[in-house]
Amino acid sequence: MDEGGSRIRRRVSLPKRNRPSLGCIFVGPTAAELEPGDEGKEEEEMVAENRRRKTAGVLRVEHNDSEEDMFGDYDSFTENSFIAQVDDLEQKYMQLPEHKKHATDFATENLYSESIKNKLSITTIGNLTELQTDKHTENQSGYEGVTVEPGADLLYDVPSSQAIYFENLQNSSNDLGNCSMKERDWKSSSHNTVNEELPHNCIEQRQQNDEDSSKVRISSDMNRRKSIKDHLKSAMTGNAKAQTPIFSRSKQLKDTLLSEEINVAKKTIESSSNDLGPFYSLPSKVRDLYAQFKGIEKLYEWQHTCLTLNSVQERKNLIYSLPTSGGKTLVAEILMLRELLCCRKDVLMILPYVAIVQEKISGLSSFGVELGFFVEEYAGSKGRFPPTKRREKKSLYIATIEKGHSLVNSLIESGRIDSLGLVVVDELHMIGEGSRGATLEMTLAKILYTSKTTQIIGMSATLNNVEDLQKFLQAEYYTSQFRPVELKEYLKINDTIYEIDSKAENGMTFSRLLNFKYSDTLKKMDPDHLVALVTEVIPNYSCLVFCPSKKNCENVAEMICKFLSKEYLKHKEKEKCEVIKNLKNIGNGNLCPVLKRTIPFGVAYHHSGLTSDERKLLEEAYSTGVLCLFTCTSTLAAGINLPARRVILRAPYVAKEFLKRNQYKQMIGRAGRAGIDTIGESILILQEKDKQQVLELITRPLENCYSHLVQEFTKGIQTLFLSLIGLKIATNLDDIYHFMNGTFFGVQQKILLKEKSLWEITVESLRYLTEKGLLQKDTICKSEEEVQHNFHVTKLGRASFKGTIDLAYCDILYRDLKKGLEGLVLESLLHLIYLTTPYDLISQCNPDWMIYFRQFSQLSPAEQNVAAILGVSESFLGKKASGQAIRKKVDKDVVNRLYLSFVLYTLLKETNIWTVSEKFNMPRGYIQNLLTGAASFSSCVLHFCEELEEFWVYRALLVELTKKLTYCVKAELIPLMEVTGVLEGRAKQLYSAGYKSLMHLANANPEVLIRTIDHLSRRQAKQIVASAKMLLHEKAEALQEEVEELLRLPSDFPGAVASSTDKA
Repeated sequence: MDEGGSRIRRRVSLPKRNRPSLGCIFVGPTAAELEPGDEGKEEEEMVAENRRRKTAGVLRVEHNDSEEDMFGDYDSFTENSFIAQVDDLEQKYMQLPEHKKHATDFATENLYSESIKNKLSITTIGNLTELQTDKHTENQSGYEGVTVEPGADLLYDVPSSQAIYFENLQNSSNDLGNCSMKERDWKSSSHNTVNEELPHNCIEQRQQNDEDSSKVRISSDMNRRKSIKDHLKSAMTGNAKAQTPIFSRSKQLKDTLLSEEINVAKKTIESSSNDLGPFYSLPSKVRDLYAQFKGIEKLYEWQHTCLTLNSVQERKNLIYSLPTSGGKTLVAEILMLRELLCCRKDVLMILPYVAIVQEKISGLSSFGVELGFFVEEYAGSKGRFPPTKRREKKSLYIATIEKGHSLVNSLIESGRIDSLGLVVVDELHMIGEGSRGATLEMTLAKILYTSKTTQIIGMSATLNNVEDLQKFLQAEYYTSQFRPVELKEYLKINDTIYEIDSKAENGMTFSRLLNFKYSDTLKKMDPDHLVALVTEVIPNYSCLVFCPSKKNCENVAEMICKFLSKEYLKHKEKEKCEVIKNLKNIGNGNLCPVLKRTIPFGVAYHHSGLTSDERKLLEEAYSTGVLCLFTCTSTLAAGINLPARRVILRAPYVAKEFLKRNQYKQMIGRAGRAGIDTIGESILILQEKDKQQVLELITRPLENCYSHLVQEFTKGIQTLFLSLIGLKIATNLDDIYHFMNGTFFGVQQKILLKEKSLWEITVESLRYLTEKGLLQKDTICKSEEEVQHNFHVTKLGRASFKGTIDLAYCDILYRDLKKGLEGLVLESLLHLIYLTTPYDLISQCNPDWMIYFRQFSQLSPAEQNVAAILGVSESFLGKKASGQAIRKKVDKDVVNRLYLSFVLYTLLKETNIWTVSEKFNMPRGYIQNLLTGAASFSSCVLHFCEELEEFWVYRALLVELTKKLTYCVKAELIPLMEVTGVLEGRAKQLYSAGYKSLMHLANANPEVLIRTIDHLSRRQAKQIVASAKMLLHEKAEALQEEVEELLRLPSDFPGAVASSTDKA
């Protein structure tokens, strides 16, 4: 028996001499404690234990830079009885007699061990993906002679609960009795860091005899639990990595510095502070990442001031306003990172356009991969409602205005609104712009009303009546006139240029005369002297020419190129040829004839008539200096950041409307590129007749921002009331009126309401919703004298607000879907596409009747049957095409909607925008906007149907259709296009190069991608890989959480309390 005990002890202690991650020896039971019948069993368990420890030693050698990011103040492990199980085991061990141990105790201990092992195994699987993707591009050599096999074996190759537990006890025994808790924490953390970072052969392992086990001291329960939790965290953090690259010495030093900062952060977190490090309460790693990814090494003075404001430190709501290009976004990003990493809360960023959402996701995914948080896209048809609930890593939701509203609704409904720590709104002035402004106002009002812990930060370059917004958001205000590059504003009348000068009597002073030799032909073609103005800066510097209309953009681009000298063709000639070649590739051999003529001169037009692929490619070429001149519409000013040395406004008009001060400031704000130009210039070209209006334009203040909540009736106040009642935020008249007083409209009601009071408008809106069948009124008698009217949503009402359907169309949609059930044609997608074609685009449609009739004639009998069901006959279209009079009345909206459905149906069949554009004689940009709108509306109709049992048949059908409309490519390209920033043209290139799945992209080396894929910049390659890694991590995390949820014992399981008592 003694020999057996000795033999067991030798088996345990020998491997530990080579195990760097443990600082102590496992204390085995004495021979006297083993029952005779258990000897063989114990030997087998100890051998298995050693095998698990060897593998664990490999898994834990790399130090995780983001340890605090993973755990922080919030210990997610305590929620699933993990720590409780260890505590039970600990108590049992401490209560055992010195020379006696029952066989049942071993069984109990093994049971706990198995449970904990399963938990740790799941964690390892979840993080294995991160390890494979993060390390793919680095040297993949690990430790020689050690192989870690993925798959099922990995489930068993993790440290058991006994190893962690006894390691903790031994560490406690080696601490001096008079050491402070602070010193012990520092030494333990420092020791672990060294062990994890240095190679195996550089670590001297301490040896200890079995007799030392009698000297183990028992610390207080609190200290011991804290230490065990620390070890568990350390074990899980270390086990999240499966391979260890060989670091350089400088890398080791940097990581050591970071680990020291995180050790400081541990102590600071325990003292309830949000300070994690030297970079505005963030670790210096964040500062290094900004230098690495964005080239930002130092903040502007105003940014430092803003970040150190008392209101920011105290997490008060904040509005800040600076000129365009002043660096507003960087401040918001630092505050978002602080919320994610320090406060351990989710963050929502609301941006105005899909393109900006995708650009921001591409830029921040790299930070998410490095710092351990998720970046999730909520735009178009993308986004999960409610969002995935994560226990460890936090999420940064980047959303459009509409999707941001739906996200907030889902968080309120699921009782998780308090998990949202920060909401950042870019372009806050859009709160005063139509239905989108009303939606933004509803979102912010709900957050203010339902969560007292969520901070709101708004930023804009064009704000005037800030006091109203401050009152609405209960916010502090910060402003500065800082611009990194000086901006000089000019006016051009005839051939004279004046500088805008506020001190001058008439607001401008003479600057110079244009000195350019014009031929008679040129004078006729270019009366505004655009050629003279642009040739002063191009091709060495960049220039933007804003034009009133899309057609004018193309005409101006062609006109300028006609009069440019041949020398311009030689500037970056090879790169421009590559751009043309790439445009042909993404257009399946098609190329816009205007671009074909202008790009060789470094000139291109930019407006919504371009496809997303074309726009992205041209923007990249402009950013890298291959293209030096864009003729563009005003939408570019509000879109992605494309600055220029000189900005020229072709006329003081946007379409046929005179320019507003806000629009003017946004356009000229693009002048001057930080770090490239020393000065920026804007030139507004005007005619003598517009001189007085322009002088008023440049001197008057910015336009005020007014609420559109009531003005946008169906998309505003009615939608708000329906969701307030549906989400149970406010369900009676008094509560709803109280909520309305807290909105932006409530703040401005004295200005906006002339004829009716807010109370009257509230009553009328509720009556309208009740009459429309979206609400029902319940009467509750509180007393004999007092009667209260409560409201609740009907099934149709709930479906409408859950699907975010415009209430002007909800009853029409219900009727169309109901009628569709009577004879839904599923032989093709045409009928389903018709049901998901957006109603709000119908009014813009003017069918070409000849094309309409021709396309109808080419339909199969089943497809023509769809038209017949809808009431559109071939004879009707034939008469319209031939210009004959129509006696029979046909619904114009149905006819127009079916025409748009034909366009979408043809596009899904051919997946080539160019051929569809030619068939229907429509701009390719319009067709793509139609496709995007249909994908988004299809997603809304899907959510609408999910709330109505009678439409169960549509649910599965619409899931697949939404995916088809979202990507509109061959099925094999869809996994690649799920990655933000990868459009159809790029997806085809990647697929041809062998990158056929998300895993391929996530494991790609950016340098190899650059060499393999044509026209791919290093920045783009890094962003694509980072976005793929982020998406892969999200999917792995979701599966991991699903597994844990399935294996977790339900809290309401019958007899759960009794069984846990029996185990104890």
